[in-house]
Amino acid sequence: MSADVVDKGLARGRIGTFAGAVLGISTVAPGYTLTASIGLIVAAVGLKMPAIFIAGFIPMFLTAYAYRELNSRVPDCGASFTWSTKAFGPYIGWMCGWGMVLATIIVLSNLAAIAVDYFYLFLAQVTGNDALADLAGNRAINIATTLAFLLIATAIAGRGITTSTAVQYVLVGFQMVVLVVFAVTAIVRSAGVPTGLSFSMDWFNPFTGVTIAAFVIGLTGSIFAFWGWDTCLTLGEESKDPTKVPGRAGLLSVVSILITYLLVAVAVMMYAGVGTEGLGLGNPDNSENVFRPLANPVLGDVGGTMLFLAIFASSIASLQTTFLPAARTMLAMGAYGAFPKKMASVHPRYLVPTYATVVSGVVTAVFYTVVKMLSDRALLDTIAALGIMICWYYGITAFACVWFFRRELLRSPHDFVYKCLFPAVGGTILAIVFAISVQESLDPANGSGASLFGIGIVFYIGFGLLLLGAALMLVRRATHPAFFRGETLRRSVAPPTTERDVLS
Repeated sequence: MSADVVDKGLARGRIGTFAGAVLGISTVAPGYTLTASIGLIVAAVGLKMPAIFIAGFIPMFLTAYAYRELNSRVPDCGASFTWSTKAFGPYIGWMCGWGMVLATIIVLSNLAAIAVDYFYLFLAQVTGNDALADLAGNRAINIATTLAFLLIATAIAGRGITTSTAVQYVLVGFQMVVLVVFAVTAIVRSAGVPTGLSFSMDWFNPFTGVTIAAFVIGLTGSIFAFWGWDTCLTLGEESKDPTKVPGRAGLLSVVSILITYLLVAVAVMMYAGVGTEGLGLGNPDNSENVFRPLANPVLGDVGGTMLFLAIFASSIASLQTTFLPAARTMLAMGAYGAFPKKMASVHPRYLVPTYATVVSGVVTAVFYTVVKMLSDRALLDTIAALGIMICWYYGITAFACVWFFRRELLRSPHDFVYKCLFPAVGGTILAIVFAISVQESLDPANGSGASLFGIGIVFYIGFGLLLLGAALMLVRRATHPAFFRGETLRRSVAPPTTERDVLS
């Protein structure tokens, strides 16, 4: 481990490979993510949704190796922030950490929104009172319920990593079982549905029937769909074997998520098709909540209720675990002086960054309230903007791996492939998608349609908030320059390894 990486006071030896993968899957929240992203992806690429999921998986999978290699040498809860600082210096490191924190705040807002929708859908289904489902559309009730969920999630996240893990085993297991049952049932029953489609291998071919612009928009949604698996890496200091467990857990979670996505994507396409009317996935009325019209037709009343409950569980589970990487990144940034030192405080009993967790909850609550008051469609823009931020900090991390290990890249075929080739290809894909996504975000049509001075709101949320971070960074440098002078976390190359490390 690098000499200047400090002990943050977190609980040691609590997370194994399986538990880490569960926490990663929980943060991604397959149920919630599919609900939020299928409509966006279908609107962009139609029947090519499975191909887009695979295309989004590729840079995530390649970048996962960058995370694995970096964590094996420098296990630190700051993850992307710490590694990019050591590779490229404090300015890029600060902006990488800022992008990660922003992405988390935005996704927490969306998680809360989906949780509220499915909470009232579940109540309506159980009680037989359809009017309850409409309560989610009442702005005051929606905001009040969201704030209550955020308070509960913040409290659980602040009780310690063991409590978080125990809760996730139940919530993740339940949602995955229900999603698989839903997908298999939809495939079996698709033959007798007017909107049903026959399976086609062409759905998996990204090279036909889709324009470059549409492909990139869909790919941004797909990349968003995989976001969150790196939670495993921010728990490195709390893992049983910090140099190996987080990397293995990350790879296991991202592969498991791909399989789930492809199964559900094929199932809903075969059952509902991609039309713009009725159950069609391209129907604008279904775009923000594709499972709502499909639940009862596919599974019946009881099964539909279970699906609503599963999506609600998915949102709540992810709402709780998404606090983990946000709080730990803020903890690391506080420990090294990039953020206020108060962020580095750890609860003496629960051994978690309680203050940073509370700050994450408060900022998310404020962000959600403001966005919700501005527009009911604004959350759609935050999802599109989220892809920009994900490409930003994942891409920086991938390139940081190549540069940090630059003296080892030709040492062996293993080092070249996993420390250079995979991260470089993954980072390049993410950089290209980032650049095109920023350009496309200027057009209001590539979001909710809302604009300011003729420029889409997605641009202001995505790229605009990154620029705000740059301004805040300069303020921090002027008032607390130690981190920016390299006094707390130095720029360096990978420290030498032992023969045992090379062989492992």
